[in-house]
Amino acid sequence: MFFVAVVAALRPTPVVAQILTQRGFVEAVAFGFPQEAPNDRTRLVGGLLAREEAFFKPAPWIQFAGGIDLRADSHAQVEDRWRVDIADRGAERPRLSVRRASAAIARGPLTVDAGKQFIRWGKTDIITPTDRFAPRDFLNVVDNELLAVTGVRAVAQLRSETFEAVWVPRFTPSRVPLLNQRWAVVPADVAMLPIVQIPATLPGGSESGVRWSHVGAGFEYAASFFDGFNHLPTIDGGLIYPPIRMYGGDVAAPTRWFTIKAEAAYFTSSSIAADEYILYVVQIDQQPLAGRRVRGRGGHRATRFVDVRAGPRADALPGGPRLVHARRQPIDCVRRCVAAERRRRVREARVLTGSRSALAGDVDGRRHRRPRRRLSRAVPPQFSFHGDRSI
Repeated sequence: MFFVAVVAALRPTPVVAQILTQRGFVEAVAFGFPQEAPNDRTRLVGGLLAREEAFFKPAPWIQFAGGIDLRADSHAQVEDRWRVDIADRGAERPRLSVRRASAAIARGPLTVDAGKQFIRWGKTDIITPTDRFAPRDFLNVVDNELLAVTGVRAVAQLRSETFEAVWVPRFTPSRVPLLNQRWAVVPADVAMLPIVQIPATLPGGSESGVRWSHVGAGFEYAASFFDGFNHLPTIDGGLIYPPIRMYGGDVAAPTRWFTIKAEAAYFTSSSIAADEYILYVVQIDQQPLAGRRVRGRGGHRATRFVDVRAGPRADALPGGPRLVHARRQPIDCVRRCVAAERRRRVREARVLTGSRSALAGDVDGRRHRRPRRRLSRAVPPQFSFHGDRSI
């Protein structure tokens, strides 16, 4: 058992002519443990994180994003030396690191992101078998967060089909718990002996992957392929990261009361240190996605999606040229948006009906009454998970 105390201070986001935006916060966290671990007698751990991010959008088709982290803690999880870390390949957290540094270009249906960025695949939340470009920081297991990877991602959206290709030239591993701390499982008979952590052997090749997804009427499914390395290590005389290939798929379908998500992946490897297995997950969300289809000008149909599952820490994604249909907003805001849209459509129908009636008259001055334009009814809930998820 343990308890957690968090104190955070958020900064507002100023906007200068809709070109430069920034955000940041300072967070102090304290973890308390009622019992000592065999290899760790510390029962109170404190940490400090200061984060600043900026997004520069000089034109509608391009955006630059950058962010830095400044860390300190009381339990030797942060490096003692001062340096600017970009790779995120160390066993400890860097004191000063570049969280993200990327450029996004959007032209028509094509979006290209290059640099250090967050890449998310799959639809489930806790365990995501197909999410291979998303290493995590597991130094403190109860408060792990995503690590960005450096690479290029291209996304093309053609109506209901989305094609994504990713290339990462340099491998980024997940941080694992330190052997001299409580989250590392050490045999009781050797826990009191001095423990020396051997540096991990990191592979030097590149990683690549492709993903195709389809959005239908009330459902969405995707298929993906990954060729690279497992970001979680295998213990075999040290920490090694074996090469793997992943063939996976995911599906999501909302119902009246909840949303069903399923995801599965088959893993194979050319290394004897890695196993061949299938990993699958089935998840049910209580609050489904709310969606309505309205008839726009010119007779075309447009679907407005609102995701009511927003959480208080959806702070990892910037705005910008993303192929994202879903907007994460609280449920009260969803109701206000639906009511405002209904009032706007009623006003538009009245204006159109009145203008036509004024022009439709007989030679004797009498006017024919034309029926008002009927509004299209709502359709069952629909959704879309294109683009990034909250981090």
